[in-house]
Amino acid sequence: MAEEHTLETSLEKEKFIKLLMQIATRDKTLRGQTLETLCSTVISVVSNNGQINGHGIYLALKEQLPVILRLSIQCPFDDVRERLSELLEKLQDLGVKVPQIFFSGPSNFINITQVVPVNTDTQQTWMLFADAFIQNNRLEHITHIMGYHPQYLDSFLKMQHYLLRGDGPLSFHCRHYIAIMAAARHHCSYLVQLQTAEFLLSGGDSSWLKGLNHAPQKLQDIIEINKILAHRPWLISKSHIEKLTKGSNNWSLSEVMHAIIILSHFHSLSSFIFGCGINPELDHEGGFTFESDCNNAALPNGNVSHDQSCANGQTNTTATDCQQTEREGGIRHLLSTMRRLQEESVDQPEEELVKRFQNVETNSQKLSQSDVPSPKTDVGRYITDSDFMYLDFFSNKDMSTFRAQDYSWEDQGFSLANRLYTDIGSFLDDKFRVASTLTYYTMGDNHDVDTSSFRRAVWNYIHCMYGIRHDDYDYGEVNQLLERPLKNYVKTVTCFPERTTRQDYEVCMQEFKHSEKVHVNLMLLEARFQAELLYALRAINSYMT
Repeated sequence: MAEEHTLETSLEKEKFIKLLMQIATRDKTLRGQTLETLCSTVISVVSNNGQINGHGIYLALKEQLPVILRLSIQCPFDDVRERLSELLEKLQDLGVKVPQIFFSGPSNFINITQVVPVNTDTQQTWMLFADAFIQNNRLEHITHIMGYHPQYLDSFLKMQHYLLRGDGPLSFHCRHYIAIMAAARHHCSYLVQLQTAEFLLSGGDSSWLKGLNHAPQKLQDIIEINKILAHRPWLISKSHIEKLTKGSNNWSLSEVMHAIIILSHFHSLSSFIFGCGINPELDHEGGFTFESDCNNAALPNGNVSHDQSCANGQTNTTATDCQQTEREGGIRHLLSTMRRLQEESVDQPEEELVKRFQNVETNSQKLSQSDVPSPKTDVGRYITDSDFMYLDFFSNKDMSTFRAQDYSWEDQGFSLANRLYTDIGSFLDDKFRVASTLTYYTMGDNHDVDTSSFRRAVWNYIHCMYGIRHDDYDYGEVNQLLERPLKNYVKTVTCFPERTTRQDYEVCMQEFKHSEKVHVNLMLLEARFQAELLYALRAINSYMT
Protein backbone atom coordinates (compact mmCIF):
# COMPACT_ATOMS: atom_id res chain seq x y z
CA MET A 1 0.00 0.00 0.00
CA ALA A 2 2.82 2.39 0.85
CA GLU A 3 4.41 1.79 -2.55
CA GLU A 4 1.10 2.39 -4.33
CA HIS A 5 0.60 5.62 -2.38
CA THR A 6 4.11 6.83 -3.28
CA LEU A 7 3.58 5.98 -6.96
CA GLU A 8 0.21 7.75 -6.99
CA THR A 9 1.72 10.87 -5.43
CA SER A 10 4.59 10.80 -7.90
CA LEU A 11 2.29 10.52 -10.91
CA GLU A 12 0.04 13.33 -9.72
CA LYS A 13 3.06 15.48 -8.96
CA GLU A 14 4.24 15.02 -12.54
CA LYS A 15 0.84 16.22 -13.79
CA PHE A 16 1.04 19.42 -11.76
CA ILE A 17 4.67 20.03 -12.73
CA LYS A 18 3.77 19.62 -16.40
CA LEU A 19 0.93 22.13 -16.09
CA LEU A 20 3.12 24.63 -14.26
CA MET A 21 5.86 24.30 -16.86
CA GLN A 22 3.38 24.89 -19.70
CA ILE A 23 2.77 28.36 -18.28
CA ALA A 24 6.26 29.34 -19.46
CA THR A 25 5.26 30.31 -23.00
CA ARG A 26 4.87 33.52 -25.01
CA ASP A 27 1.60 32.21 -26.45
CA LYS A 28 -0.98 34.11 -24.41
CA THR A 29 -3.83 31.87 -25.55
CA LEU A 30 -2.02 28.69 -24.56
CA ARG A 31 -1.00 30.32 -21.28
CA GLY A 32 -4.61 31.22 -20.57
CA GLN A 33 -5.82 27.70 -21.33
CA THR A 34 -3.15 26.21 -19.05
CA LEU A 35 -4.03 28.60 -16.24
CA GLU A 36 -7.71 27.73 -16.61
CA THR A 37 -6.97 23.99 -16.45
CA LEU A 38 -4.64 24.41 -13.48
CA CYS A 39 -7.00 26.60 -11.46
CA SER A 40 -10.09 24.50 -12.13
CA THR A 41 -8.22 21.33 -11.21
CA VAL A 42 -6.95 22.79 -7.94
CA ILE A 43 -10.33 24.20 -6.93
CA SER A 44 -12.03 20.90 -7.81
CA VAL A 45 -9.59 18.94 -5.65
CA VAL A 46 -10.09 21.23 -2.67
CA SER A 47 -13.86 21.59 -3.05
CA ASN A 48 -14.33 17.82 -3.19
CA ASN A 49 -12.10 17.15 -0.18
CA GLY A 50 -12.32 20.22 1.99
CA GLN A 51 -8.59 20.51 2.49
CA ILE A 52 -5.32 19.15 1.12
CA ASN A 53 -4.73 16.28 3.49
CA GLY A 54 -5.45 13.15 1.51
CA HIS A 55 -3.41 10.89 -0.68
CA GLY A 56 -1.94 11.18 -4.15
CA ILE A 57 -3.24 14.29 -5.84
CA TYR A 58 -3.72 16.14 -2.53
CA LEU A 59 -0.13 15.67 -1.40
CA ALA A 60 1.11 16.44 -4.91
CA LEU A 61 -0.82 19.71 -4.93
CA LYS A 62 0.49 20.76 -1.53
CA GLU A 63 4.06 20.24 -2.79
CA GLN A 64 3.38 22.59 -5.71
CA LEU A 65 1.72 25.40 -3.74
CA PRO A 66 5.07 27.16 -3.15
CA VAL A 67 5.62 27.12 -6.93
CA ILE A 68 2.20 28.69 -7.43
CA LEU A 69 3.14 31.29 -4.81
CA ARG A 70 6.36 32.10 -6.70
CA LEU A 71 4.55 32.43 -10.01
CA SER A 72 1.96 34.73 -8.45
CA ILE A 73 4.75 37.17 -7.57
CA GLN A 74 7.88 36.50 -9.62
CA CYS A 75 6.61 36.19 -13.19
CA PRO A 76 6.93 38.75 -16.02
CA PHE A 77 3.48 37.89 -17.42
CA ASP A 78 0.67 39.91 -15.82
CA ASP A 79 -2.01 37.29 -16.52
CA VAL A 80 -0.06 34.60 -14.66
CA ARG A 81 0.53 36.74 -11.57
CA GLU A 82 -3.07 37.94 -11.44
CA ARG A 83 -4.72 34.56 -12.00
CA LEU A 84 -2.53 32.66 -9.54
CA SER A 85 -2.87 35.38 -6.89
CA GLU A 86 -6.64 34.97 -7.21
CA LEU A 87 -6.23 31.19 -6.93
CA LEU A 88 -4.27 31.47 -3.67
CA GLU A 89 -6.86 33.86 -2.23
CA LYS A 90 -9.63 31.43 -3.22
CA LEU A 91 -7.80 28.54 -1.58
CA GLN A 92 -7.38 30.56 1.60
CA ASP A 93 -11.11 31.35 1.60
CA LEU A 94 -11.77 27.61 1.32
CA GLY A 95 -9.71 27.01 4.46
CA VAL A 96 -6.54 25.77 2.80
CA LYS A 97 -3.29 26.72 4.51
CA VAL A 98 -1.36 28.41 1.72
CA PRO A 99 2.36 29.27 1.91
CA GLN A 100 3.52 32.76 2.85
CA ILE A 101 6.69 34.45 1.62
CA PHE A 102 9.57 35.01 4.03
CA PHE A 103 10.96 37.97 2.12
CA SER A 104 9.58 40.62 -0.16
CA GLY A 105 11.82 41.17 -3.15
CA PRO A 106 14.84 39.46 -4.69
CA SER A 107 17.44 41.12 -2.44
CA ASN A 108 17.80 41.46 1.30
CA PHE A 109 19.96 44.55 0.79
CA ILE A 110 17.70 46.49 -1.60
CA ASN A 111 14.19 47.74 -0.85
CA ILE A 112 11.75 46.11 -3.26
CA THR A 113 10.42 49.54 -4.28
CA GLN A 114 13.86 50.31 -5.73
CA VAL A 115 14.21 47.11 -7.73
CA VAL A 116 13.28 46.92 -11.43
CA PRO A 117 9.64 45.62 -11.50
CA VAL A 118 9.04 42.20 -13.05
CA ASN A 119 6.54 43.88 -15.39
CA THR A 120 8.86 46.80 -16.15
CA ASP A 121 7.88 49.23 -18.91
CA THR A 122 11.44 49.11 -20.28
CA GLN A 123 10.93 46.85 -23.28
CA GLN A 124 14.49 45.51 -23.52
CA THR A 125 14.57 44.52 -19.86
CA TRP A 126 11.10 42.97 -19.92
CA MET A 127 11.98 40.93 -23.00
CA LEU A 128 15.05 39.59 -21.20
CA PHE A 129 12.94 38.75 -18.14
CA ALA A 130 10.44 36.94 -20.36
CA ASP A 131 13.19 35.03 -22.21
CA ALA A 132 14.77 33.95 -18.93
CA PHE A 133 11.41 32.86 -17.55
CA ILE A 134 10.62 30.78 -20.64
CA GLN A 135 14.07 29.15 -20.70
CA ASN A 136 14.25 28.38 -16.98
CA ASN A 137 10.57 28.12 -15.97
CA ARG A 138 11.30 30.86 -13.46
CA LEU A 139 12.55 34.43 -13.27
CA GLU A 140 15.44 33.86 -10.90
CA HIS A 141 16.28 36.50 -8.31
CA ILE A 142 19.76 36.80 -9.84
CA THR A 143 18.25 37.70 -13.21
CA HIS A 144 15.84 40.12 -11.55
CA ILE A 145 18.64 42.05 -9.82
CA MET A 146 20.78 42.07 -12.97
CA GLY A 147 17.80 43.73 -14.66
CA TYR A 148 19.31 47.07 -13.63
CA HIS A 149 21.80 46.47 -16.45
CA PRO A 150 20.05 44.88 -19.47
CA GLN A 151 23.10 45.07 -21.74
CA TYR A 152 25.06 42.91 -19.32
CA LEU A 153 22.09 40.66 -18.53
CA ASP A 154 21.75 39.81 -22.21
CA SER A 155 25.39 38.65 -22.39
CA PHE A 156 25.11 36.79 -19.07
CA LEU A 157 22.00 34.83 -20.06
CA LYS A 158 23.43 33.85 -23.45
CA MET A 159 26.69 32.59 -21.96
CA GLN A 160 25.05 30.70 -19.09
CA HIS A 161 22.48 29.10 -21.40
CA TYR A 162 25.23 27.91 -23.76
CA LEU A 163 27.38 26.70 -20.85
CA LEU A 164 24.63 24.61 -19.24
CA ARG A 165 22.28 23.73 -22.12
CA GLY A 166 24.14 24.26 -25.38
CA ASP A 167 26.49 22.00 -27.29
CA GLY A 168 29.46 20.85 -25.26
CA PRO A 169 31.47 17.76 -24.28
CA LEU A 170 29.88 17.21 -20.85
CA SER A 171 26.46 15.61 -20.33
CA PHE A 172 23.77 17.97 -19.05
CA HIS A 173 23.32 16.35 -15.64
CA CYS A 174 27.10 16.37 -15.06
CA ARG A 175 27.21 20.10 -15.84
CA HIS A 176 24.67 20.79 -13.11
CA TYR A 177 26.42 18.51 -10.62
CA ILE A 178 29.71 20.34 -11.23
CA ALA A 179 27.81 23.60 -10.64
CA ILE A 180 26.62 22.22 -7.29
CA MET A 181 30.19 21.34 -6.34
CA ALA A 182 31.37 24.85 -7.22
CA ALA A 183 28.60 26.69 -5.35
CA ALA A 184 29.13 24.55 -2.26
CA ARG A 185 32.73 25.78 -1.84
CA HIS A 186 31.26 29.15 -0.82
CA HIS A 187 28.29 27.67 1.09
CA CYS A 188 25.89 29.11 -1.49
CA SER A 189 22.64 27.30 -0.69
CA TYR A 190 20.82 29.48 -3.21
CA LEU A 191 22.75 28.06 -6.17
CA VAL A 192 22.92 24.54 -4.72
CA GLN A 193 19.11 24.42 -4.57
CA LEU A 194 18.70 25.81 -8.09
CA GLN A 195 21.25 23.45 -9.60
CA THR A 196 19.95 20.44 -7.66
CA ALA A 197 16.54 20.94 -9.28
CA GLU A 198 18.17 21.31 -12.72
CA PHE A 199 20.28 18.19 -12.10
CA LEU A 200 17.17 16.11 -11.43
CA LEU A 201 15.24 17.60 -14.35
CA SER A 202 18.09 16.68 -16.69
CA GLY A 203 17.96 13.03 -15.61
CA GLY A 204 20.60 13.03 -12.88
CA ASP A 205 20.83 10.12 -10.43
CA SER A 206 19.32 11.30 -7.12
CA SER A 207 21.75 9.09 -5.16
CA TRP A 208 24.59 11.46 -6.17
CA LEU A 209 22.89 14.15 -4.09
CA LYS A 210 23.75 12.27 -0.91
CA GLY A 211 27.26 13.71 -1.15
CA LEU A 212 30.47 13.74 -3.15
CA ASN A 213 31.38 10.18 -2.18
CA HIS A 214 28.21 9.00 -3.95
CA ALA A 215 29.16 10.64 -7.26
CA PRO A 216 31.14 8.77 -9.95
CA GLN A 217 34.90 8.72 -9.48
CA LYS A 218 35.38 10.85 -12.57
CA LEU A 219 33.52 13.72 -10.92
CA GLN A 220 35.30 13.15 -7.62
CA ASP A 221 38.56 13.61 -9.49
CA ILE A 222 37.87 17.34 -9.98
CA ILE A 223 37.37 18.01 -6.25
CA GLU A 224 40.98 19.19 -5.96
CA ILE A 225 40.75 21.61 -8.90
CA ASN A 226 37.43 22.91 -7.61
CA LYS A 227 38.99 23.67 -4.23
CA ILE A 228 42.06 25.36 -5.67
CA LEU A 229 40.21 27.49 -8.22
CA ALA A 230 37.72 28.64 -5.60
CA HIS A 231 40.28 29.85 -3.09
CA ARG A 232 43.87 29.92 -4.40
CA PRO A 233 43.81 29.63 -8.19
CA TRP A 234 47.50 30.53 -8.43
CA LEU A 235 48.30 27.01 -7.17
CA ILE A 236 46.85 25.23 -10.21
CA SER A 237 49.52 23.70 -12.43
CA LYS A 238 49.92 21.45 -15.44
CA SER A 239 50.24 18.47 -13.06
CA HIS A 240 46.59 18.93 -12.05
CA ILE A 241 45.56 18.87 -15.70
CA GLU A 242 47.76 15.85 -16.41
CA LYS A 243 46.26 13.93 -13.50
CA LEU A 244 42.76 14.42 -14.89
CA THR A 245 43.66 13.30 -18.39
CA LYS A 246 45.36 10.05 -17.31
CA GLY A 247 43.97 6.82 -15.88
CA SER A 248 40.79 4.80 -16.25
CA ASN A 249 38.45 7.74 -15.57
CA ASN A 250 40.38 10.15 -17.75
CA TRP A 251 38.95 13.46 -18.94
CA SER A 252 39.45 14.83 -22.43
CA LEU A 253 40.93 18.33 -22.59
CA SER A 254 37.61 19.58 -23.95
CA GLU A 255 35.84 18.15 -20.92
CA VAL A 256 38.42 19.72 -18.61
CA MET A 257 37.89 23.08 -20.28
CA HIS A 258 34.10 22.78 -19.96
CA ALA A 259 34.31 21.77 -16.29
CA ILE A 260 36.75 24.56 -15.38
CA ILE A 261 34.51 27.21 -16.93
CA ILE A 262 31.49 25.86 -15.02
CA LEU A 263 33.47 25.85 -11.78
CA SER A 264 34.78 29.38 -12.28
CA HIS A 265 31.37 30.67 -13.34
CA PHE A 266 29.63 29.38 -10.22
CA HIS A 267 32.42 30.42 -7.86
CA SER A 268 32.15 34.00 -9.11
CA LEU A 269 28.36 33.88 -9.28
CA SER A 270 28.37 32.95 -5.59
CA SER A 271 30.27 36.18 -4.95
CA PHE A 272 27.59 38.15 -6.77
CA ILE A 273 24.79 36.44 -4.84
CA PHE A 274 26.28 37.19 -1.44
CA GLY A 275 27.48 40.63 -2.50
CA CYS A 276 23.95 41.67 -3.51
CA GLY A 277 22.21 39.84 -0.65
CA ILE A 278 20.11 37.68 -2.98
CA ASN A 279 17.13 36.17 -1.18
CA PRO A 280 16.16 32.48 -1.58
CA GLU A 281 13.79 31.68 -4.43
CA LEU A 282 10.22 31.88 -3.12
CA ASP A 283 9.59 28.15 -3.65
CA HIS A 284 12.89 27.02 -2.15
CA GLU A 285 13.83 26.29 1.45
CA GLY A 286 14.02 29.57 3.31
CA GLY A 287 11.80 31.38 0.80
CA PHE A 288 8.36 30.42 2.15
CA THR A 289 6.56 29.08 5.19
CA PHE A 290 3.19 27.45 5.88
CA GLU A 291 3.19 29.01 9.36
CA SER A 292 1.05 32.16 9.12
CA ASP A 293 2.26 33.50 12.48
CA CYS A 294 5.97 33.07 11.68
CA ASN A 295 8.12 35.81 13.23
CA ASN A 296 10.19 35.96 10.05
CA ALA A 297 7.29 36.86 7.77
CA ALA A 298 8.23 39.38 5.13
CA LEU A 299 7.95 43.05 5.95
CA PRO A 300 6.71 45.47 3.28
CA ASN A 301 10.27 46.56 2.49
CA GLY A 302 11.57 43.02 2.31
CA ASN A 303 14.41 43.73 4.70
CA VAL A 304 14.34 40.72 6.98
CA SER A 305 17.75 39.25 7.65
CA HIS A 306 18.47 35.59 7.09
CA ASP A 307 21.48 33.34 6.91
CA GLN A 308 21.39 32.89 3.15
CA SER A 309 21.56 36.57 2.34
CA CYS A 310 24.51 36.95 4.62
CA ALA A 311 23.10 38.11 7.97
CA ASN A 312 25.14 35.41 9.68
CA GLY A 313 25.09 36.96 13.11
CA GLN A 314 28.61 38.30 12.93
CA THR A 315 29.61 41.79 13.92
CA ASN A 316 31.73 43.91 11.65
CA THR A 317 34.33 45.18 14.07
CA THR A 318 35.44 47.88 11.66
CA ALA A 319 31.98 49.32 10.99
CA THR A 320 32.46 52.53 12.96
CA ASP A 321 35.81 53.20 11.33
CA CYS A 322 34.35 52.44 7.92
CA GLN A 323 31.42 54.81 8.38
CA GLN A 324 33.74 57.59 9.52
CA THR A 325 36.04 57.03 6.55
CA GLU A 326 33.09 57.13 4.15
CA ARG A 327 31.84 60.41 5.61
CA GLU A 328 35.28 61.92 5.20
CA GLY A 329 35.41 60.99 1.52
CA GLY A 330 32.38 60.07 -0.53
CA ILE A 331 31.59 60.75 -4.17
CA ARG A 332 32.70 64.38 -4.16
CA HIS A 333 36.15 63.35 -2.99
CA LEU A 334 36.21 60.45 -5.47
CA LEU A 335 35.33 62.71 -8.40
CA SER A 336 38.04 65.16 -7.37
CA THR A 337 40.60 62.35 -7.14
CA MET A 338 39.67 60.98 -10.57
CA ARG A 339 40.08 64.41 -12.15
CA ARG A 340 43.41 64.96 -10.42
CA LEU A 341 44.78 61.60 -11.53
CA GLN A 342 43.81 62.32 -15.13
CA GLU A 343 45.47 65.73 -15.04
CA GLU A 344 48.62 64.62 -13.21
CA SER A 345 49.27 61.41 -15.13
CA VAL A 346 53.01 60.73 -14.96
CA ASP A 347 54.86 57.66 -16.21
CA GLN A 348 56.50 55.82 -13.34
CA PRO A 349 59.65 53.66 -13.56
CA GLU A 350 59.16 49.89 -13.59
CA GLU A 351 60.57 49.44 -10.09
CA GLU A 352 58.09 51.93 -8.64
CA LEU A 353 55.14 50.29 -10.42
CA VAL A 354 56.12 46.88 -9.02
CA LYS A 355 56.45 48.35 -5.53
CA ARG A 356 53.01 49.97 -5.75
CA PHE A 357 51.49 46.67 -6.90
CA GLN A 358 52.98 44.88 -3.89
CA ASN A 359 51.77 47.61 -1.51
CA VAL A 360 48.13 47.70 -2.63
CA GLU A 361 47.07 45.44 0.22
CA THR A 362 48.75 47.51 2.95
CA ASN A 363 45.56 49.58 3.32
CA SER A 364 43.21 46.59 3.37
CA GLN A 365 41.58 44.76 6.22
CA LYS A 366 43.13 41.38 7.00
CA LEU A 367 40.39 38.77 6.86
CA SER A 368 40.61 35.94 9.36
CA GLN A 369 39.74 32.42 8.26
CA SER A 370 38.16 31.75 11.65
CA ASP A 371 35.20 34.02 10.84
CA VAL A 372 33.78 31.83 8.07
CA PRO A 373 30.41 30.33 9.13
CA SER A 374 29.84 26.59 8.99
CA PRO A 375 27.94 25.38 5.91
CA LYS A 376 24.37 24.10 6.14
CA THR A 377 23.89 20.35 5.81
CA ASP A 378 22.54 20.55 2.25
CA VAL A 379 25.79 22.26 1.22
CA GLY A 380 28.29 20.58 3.55
CA ARG A 381 27.86 17.19 1.93
CA TYR A 382 29.52 18.58 -1.21
CA ILE A 383 32.56 20.02 0.58
CA THR A 384 35.86 18.35 1.43
CA ASP A 385 38.82 19.97 3.18
CA SER A 386 36.65 22.83 4.46
CA ASP A 387 39.66 24.47 6.14
CA PHE A 388 41.21 25.21 2.75
CA MET A 389 40.38 28.90 2.15
CA TYR A 390 41.72 32.03 0.55
CA LEU A 391 45.11 33.22 1.79
CA ASP A 392 46.58 36.61 0.92
CA PHE A 393 48.66 36.06 -2.20
CA PHE A 394 51.43 38.28 -0.89
CA SER A 395 51.70 36.31 2.37
CA ASN A 396 53.67 33.67 0.44
CA LYS A 397 56.94 35.27 -0.65
CA ASP A 398 57.74 32.26 -2.86
CA MET A 399 54.80 32.84 -5.22
CA SER A 400 55.58 34.47 -8.55
CA THR A 401 53.37 37.25 -9.81
CA PHE A 402 51.20 36.43 -12.83
CA ARG A 403 52.10 39.07 -15.42
CA ALA A 404 49.04 39.75 -17.59
CA GLN A 405 51.33 40.84 -20.43
CA ASP A 406 52.85 37.32 -20.52
CA TYR A 407 49.52 35.50 -20.64
CA SER A 408 46.34 37.49 -21.19
CA TRP A 409 42.75 36.64 -22.00
CA GLU A 410 42.79 38.68 -25.20
CA ASP A 411 46.04 37.32 -26.66
CA GLN A 412 46.13 33.70 -25.46
CA GLY A 413 43.18 32.68 -23.27
CA PHE A 414 40.39 33.53 -25.71
CA SER A 415 41.77 31.39 -28.55
CA LEU A 416 42.60 28.42 -26.31
CA ALA A 417 39.12 28.41 -24.76
CA ASN A 418 37.51 28.52 -28.20
CA ARG A 419 39.78 25.77 -29.52
CA LEU A 420 38.89 23.33 -26.72
CA TYR A 421 35.24 24.31 -26.31
CA THR A 422 33.75 25.75 -29.49
CA ASP A 423 32.35 29.30 -29.24
CA ILE A 424 32.67 29.59 -25.46
CA GLY A 425 35.50 32.09 -25.81
CA SER A 426 33.26 34.40 -27.81
CA PHE A 427 30.48 34.25 -25.21
CA LEU A 428 32.93 34.91 -22.39
CA ASP A 429 34.72 37.68 -24.25
CA ASP A 430 31.47 39.55 -24.80
CA LYS A 431 30.54 39.23 -21.13
CA PHE A 432 33.96 40.38 -19.90
CA ARG A 433 33.90 43.33 -22.28
CA VAL A 434 30.42 44.48 -21.31
CA ALA A 435 31.13 44.21 -17.57
CA SER A 436 34.41 46.14 -17.77
CA THR A 437 33.29 48.90 -20.18
CA LEU A 438 29.65 49.38 -19.13
CA THR A 439 28.98 52.97 -18.08
CA TYR A 440 26.09 55.42 -17.90
CA TYR A 441 28.46 58.34 -17.21
CA THR A 442 26.88 58.83 -13.80
CA MET A 443 28.00 58.44 -10.21
CA GLY A 444 25.33 58.97 -7.58
CA ASP A 445 23.53 62.18 -8.56
CA ASN A 446 26.41 63.36 -10.76
CA HIS A 447 26.21 63.21 -14.55
CA ASP A 448 28.72 63.33 -17.43
CA VAL A 449 31.27 61.47 -15.32
CA ASP A 450 34.13 59.50 -16.88
CA THR A 451 34.09 56.43 -14.62
CA SER A 452 36.81 54.52 -16.48
CA SER A 453 39.53 55.04 -13.85
CA PHE A 454 37.23 53.88 -11.04
CA ARG A 455 36.13 50.82 -12.99
CA ARG A 456 39.68 49.89 -13.85
CA ALA A 457 40.74 50.29 -10.21
CA VAL A 458 38.04 47.84 -9.08
CA TRP A 459 38.88 45.29 -11.80
CA ASN A 460 42.65 45.47 -11.28
CA TYR A 461 42.34 45.36 -7.49
CA ILE A 462 40.53 42.03 -7.75
CA HIS A 463 43.20 40.70 -10.09
CA CYS A 464 45.83 41.99 -7.66
CA MET A 465 44.31 39.94 -4.81
CA TYR A 466 44.89 36.88 -7.01
CA GLY A 467 48.47 37.87 -7.83
CA ILE A 468 47.79 39.12 -11.37
CA ARG A 469 49.67 42.27 -12.34
CA HIS A 470 48.98 44.52 -15.35
CA ASP A 471 52.31 46.11 -16.24
CA ASP A 472 50.72 49.21 -17.77
CA TYR A 473 48.72 50.10 -14.64
CA ASP A 474 49.77 52.29 -11.71
CA TYR A 475 48.44 50.45 -8.66
CA GLY A 476 48.91 53.56 -6.58
CA GLU A 477 45.54 54.60 -8.03
CA VAL A 478 43.75 51.74 -6.26
CA ASN A 479 44.32 53.14 -2.77
CA GLN A 480 43.44 56.64 -3.96
CA LEU A 481 40.20 55.67 -5.71
CA LEU A 482 38.93 52.85 -3.50
CA GLU A 483 38.46 53.96 0.09
CA ARG A 484 38.95 51.46 2.85
CA PRO A 485 35.26 50.48 3.32
CA LEU A 486 34.96 49.72 -0.38
CA LYS A 487 38.24 47.78 -0.47
CA ASN A 488 37.10 45.71 2.50
CA TYR A 489 33.75 45.01 0.82
CA VAL A 490 35.41 44.06 -2.49
CA LYS A 491 37.85 41.75 -0.73
CA THR A 492 35.16 40.08 1.37
CA VAL A 493 32.78 39.52 -1.54
CA THR A 494 35.58 38.24 -3.76
CA CYS A 495 37.53 36.04 -1.35
CA PHE A 496 35.08 35.17 1.47
CA PRO A 497 31.63 35.87 -0.04
CA GLU A 498 29.81 33.68 2.50
CA ARG A 499 30.64 36.09 5.34
CA THR A 500 29.29 39.22 3.58
CA THR A 501 26.73 41.09 5.66
CA ARG A 502 24.19 43.77 4.91
CA GLN A 503 26.28 46.12 7.01
CA ASP A 504 29.24 45.53 4.68
CA TYR A 505 27.03 46.54 1.76
CA GLU A 506 25.69 49.64 3.46
CA VAL A 507 28.88 51.18 4.90
CA CYS A 508 30.60 51.48 1.53
CA MET A 509 29.55 53.45 -1.56
CA GLN A 510 26.90 55.17 0.57
CA GLU A 511 26.13 57.82 -2.05
CA PHE A 512 25.95 55.28 -4.88
CA LYS A 513 22.57 54.19 -6.20
CA HIS A 514 21.68 50.52 -5.79
CA SER A 515 22.05 50.04 -9.55
CA GLU A 516 25.63 51.32 -9.25
CA LYS A 517 26.40 48.99 -6.37
CA VAL A 518 25.05 46.10 -8.44
CA HIS A 519 27.27 47.30 -11.29
CA VAL A 520 30.30 47.09 -8.98
CA ASN A 521 29.25 43.54 -8.07
CA LEU A 522 29.06 42.64 -11.77
CA MET A 523 32.66 43.79 -12.13
CA LEU A 524 33.61 41.69 -9.08
CA LEU A 525 31.92 38.67 -10.65
CA GLU A 526 33.66 39.02 -14.00
CA ALA A 527 37.10 40.09 -12.76
CA ARG A 528 37.17 37.13 -10.38
CA PHE A 529 35.89 34.79 -13.12
CA GLN A 530 38.60 35.99 -15.49
CA ALA A 531 41.32 35.64 -12.83
CA GLU A 532 40.42 31.99 -12.12
CA LEU A 533 40.17 31.27 -15.81
CA LEU A 534 43.56 32.80 -16.63
CA TYR A 535 45.36 30.57 -14.14
CA ALA A 536 43.52 27.47 -15.40
CA LEU A 537 44.11 28.30 -19.07
CA ARG A 538 47.80 28.90 -18.43
CA ALA A 539 48.03 25.49 -16.74
CA ILE A 540 46.24 23.80 -19.66
CA ASN A 541 48.49 25.57 -22.14
CA SER A 542 51.57 24.48 -20.17
CA TYR A 543 50.34 20.88 -20.20
CA MET A 544 49.68 20.98 -23.95
CA THR A 545 53.11 22.34 -24.78
